[in-house]
Order: sequence, then structure tokens, then C-alpha cells
Amino acid sequence: MAGKRKVHTKTDLSVPKVEHRFEAAGTLIIAPESLPPALTVVSFPPNTTNLRSFDFARFYGHGIDEITYALQRQIERFLAGQDGERAVTTVGAYATKGASFFLNYLMLRSAAFRRPISLGNINREVIEGYLRHLPESSLSRAGRKARYNCIKPVLLALGRRGLISIVRAGDEKTFPSNPFPNSARHVKGEKPLNRKERQAFTAAVKTAAMPIFDPDAEVTGELLAYGLLIVALHTGRNTTPLLEMTHDCLRPHPKENTQFLVLWKRRGHNTSKVALRADTGERGIEAMPGVKWPVVRLIERVIERAKPLRASAPEHLADRVWLYSSRSRKTPNTVTALTGSTLGDAIKKLVANYTLLDRNSKPLRINISRLRKTFGNRVFELLDGDLASTALALGNTPQVADRHYLVPGEDSQRNWKFLGEVLTQELLTRTLGATERTPAGGCSDPTNGQYAPKRDGKTCFDFLNCLRCRNYVVTGDDLYKLFSFYWRVLRERDRMDTRLWDKHYAHIPRLIERDVILVGLETKAFRQAAVDAARERARHDPHPYWRSDVIAPLDAFRQPQESA
Repeated sequence: MAGKRKVHTKTDLSVPKVEHRFEAAGTLIIAPESLPPALTVVSFPPNTTNLRSFDFARFYGHGIDEITYALQRQIERFLAGQDGERAVTTVGAYATKGASFFLNYLMLRSAAFRRPISLGNINREVIEGYLRHLPESSLSRAGRKARYNCIKPVLLALGRRGLISIVRAGDEKTFPSNPFPNSARHVKGEKPLNRKERQAFTAAVKTAAMPIFDPDAEVTGELLAYGLLIVALHTGRNTTPLLEMTHDCLRPHPKENTQFLVLWKRRGHNTSKVALRADTGERGIEAMPGVKWPVVRLIERVIERAKPLRASAPEHLADRVWLYSSRSRKTPNTVTALTGSTLGDAIKKLVANYTLLDRNSKPLRINISRLRKTFGNRVFELLDGDLASTALALGNTPQVADRHYLVPGEDSQRNWKFLGEVLTQELLTRTLGATERTPAGGCSDPTNGQYAPKRDGKTCFDFLNCLRCRNYVVTGDDLYKLFSFYWRVLRERDRMDTRLWDKHYAHIPRLIERDVILVGLETKAFRQAAVDAARERARHDPHPYWRSDVIAPLDAFRQPQESA
């Protein structure tokens, strides 16, 4: 079997260099004749943003020509693949968010001191001054941190090339260790859509995307954006991998009627695979309320509509999925691909046209990040709290999924509210602990009962033995909890080996029906209507204690013997 070949990244060595020399004392001298350079515009290759060029001309002639010249050349080196491999969008942020604001600050500093600022003047004092200057802007703390993080890599690259002096330790360390402490606490991440918002959004985007299947409908950027939103909702992928989907993104899956959706992740230099059902008869984890057709069918339809456009598309877009003919006045009938800005405009129009509102009656905020969190929490809900499988579906580790994606569900919030109300009532009436209730019914002595641990005042949790315990009591008020326990045990039958379930659990439903319900009806302790109502309520909305599928280990319970 042949080994995998190593792929070497090609770099452009023809990029103009910073014309400089060092004097005998080590002082850096920039050639005066090279300032300013003949070409001050840096052109960016096509990318997922609208950034195509950045002009450094406005920064020349203000006493910071050396620094402007060095930053311009460094941006060009990054675009040519030198000094490390970086995405075009990342280098664009270095120019627009990093160099632009840093050079504006240096112009103010040069004017204040009434002297030019050279590369040799960049030190800890300049960096601290820039950090003090950032709060004067209207940006949030996260925005200020982003500006700093966009200029630091450029300055570090200049330092590695010897153009500026970088002090890496001590009091004169050029870059502070942590200039934005606890910045994560000031950032509010996107929240997943709640059930009502998700249902309204899926219904709206389904209706808006339906023309994709109409052979006479014109394919526009707006229509493709709605299709991309459906794919994002069903797969939980990030924006850039979705925008850069290729025509061969659907791959065979070993399972019948299933395909892989393969996307490329730039940052991880790896592929991301999502399994999607190709049939229409079953609903899988990826199925969402309101969307009736499979995601595979939608993607295949978009690929089919883009096929005749690939021949006339630019080379860098020829293998893309989201292609359409531009209706712009500047570039009419030109084949282009969906971008982030087009997607944002389509989302705004969707929210306005379908009057999508959040819980506060404000326009619903929709973006790919929020749909990704919605997907993760929906999977977590459908898998009944399986964190490992949810993290696998998101493409993260369980720690990252738990910390950054999952939030308490609506049921959790309602259960905690209910618990707080009950606890408050018992504290106000001084009846805390007076009602010896258990999740399976009532108990006359949960501390010293027949199957209680009887040590260190521990409470009995041996619920599998409740039905044969002489301290167990069932009243009409306990029927809801009892049937919740009943249905919980029956659900285990599909989750474990049949013989194991017969050995440890099969007796419980029989004892409940025979020794509790039947006896209670015969003695008229229960009414048939109350029993039927509690049974149905527990089946569809079980008691919070028995709602989770996390079950205690079997060896924690003693096997009860069915009474004669």
C-alpha cells in the first residue's frame, strides 16, 4: 500500500521586499527612495467576503512612512503564502482591523510628539499606548481585543525578520501577557432558538426555498441563501465550510439510503463529515419540524442547478455549489457564488417578509452560529442527554460542546422553577421534609425503612424495591409519579438486552398493575378516571425525576423477588 504523499504549499517569491540595510551599529535604515512605493494598493484574491483590495496611500506622508511601508509589504507576504499559511480572510482582517487602526493611532502619536515614528520606535510604550487608545472607540471589549489580535501577528512577523526589535521577557516585554483579562466573561455567545422560534423559522425558510425545485424559477443569491440556511439548520456546520461546498460534497455511506456530506475545514486543515438520510420514509436526528424533504435532495437539486454555470464560472469558483448569475449593474450575467454578505441580506429579508419575532416581540436574530447551537441542542434533546454523541455530531470534544454549545432546555428551566416554588412553600409553612414523598410514591420511613441503608442517616433510593417494601404507600396523588416510573421502566426494554431486562425490570410493570392499580380499584381507593388520566399524562409528560434516560447502574439495586 502506497504511503500518503506530502503536499508542499507553494509560495510566491516574487513579492517585493522591504528595501532596507543595517548600519554598523545595528540601526535599521529604510531606503528613502522606496517611500512611498509606486503601488500602495494590496489586492486580495477572491474570498468569502467582499474585500478585494486595501489602499495604504492615506497613511503615507504623516510621519509613519517606514511602519506603513513595512506593514504593507508584510500583508503582501502573507497573501503570497510566506511567513506562515493564512487564509485570505484572515489576512484581510490583518489589514482592515489591524494595520488600519494601528496606523491611525501612530499618526496621532506622531502629530502629538511632532516627530516621525520609525520601526525602531515600536516598543512596549507604543503598544501600551495603543491599548489605552482602543477604549476611546465605540467598540465593545471584544471588538477592541479583535483589533489588537489582528495587528500583533503582523508585528511579530516583522520581528522575526529583524525589522523591529521584539523583547520577549521582563518588564520591557513588547507585548503584555494578558492585556484583556477575563475577556470571555464579557462576550455573550449566540443562544439557540427555542421551540417556538425554531418552528416558525423552519416553516418560513421551507416556504422561501421551495422555488429551488421549480424548473422555471430563476436561481438567485437570495434563493440559494435560503437553501443554505436549511442545510445549516440540519447539519450544524459553520459558515465558511458551507459557503465553500463543492459539487462532490455528497459521498457514499456504508449504510443504505444514507450519504455523507463532506465539507472542508480551513482552520483544522481537515474534512468534516455529516451523515444524512437519503430516503423520505424515516425521520432521523437531522430531521427538523416543518421541513418535509431530505437535505440530500435539496443539495442534489442545488448541484443540478449549478452544473450548467460551472463552465462559465471563474476558475476559483468552478467547483462550488452555490452558483448563480449576478444581476448587479456592474457585473450583469456574471457567474458568482454566494457570500456572507448576500446571506446576511437574505436573512434580513426572510425575517421581515415572514414577520419572525423572538420571545420579546422583536425581529428574530438569525445567523449560522445560532443555527449551529440550535442543531447541537436539538440533537442533545433527541438523544436524551447523550453528550458524547452530541459532541460527535457537532465535530467537537465533549468538553467544548458542553461549555460552548449546550444550554439548559425549556423543561430544565420549568423543573427548576417548580422545585424552587415547592421548596419556598415548604420553608414558609415550616413543612420542610414533613411530606415523605419519593419519586415512585410515598414512604412512611425513607431513612429506616425495610430497604433503607440504615446508616449515617442516609435516605433510601432503592426504588426497584418499593413495590415489595412494607413502608411503601400509594395514594391518588402518587399515581402520576408511579406511572412515570412505570413508563420509564418500559422504555428501558428497547435500550438494553432483552434477557437483562427480563431479569431486572420485567416484574415491575406487573406488580404495579396487579398489586397497586387493581387492588386500589377493587378497594375503591382509586377511581378509574383518575388512573387513566395519570397513566396518559405520565406517558406523554413524565415526572421530572423519570424524564431523563440516565439510569443508575444495575448493580446499585438488589434484585427483588416477585411475591406469590
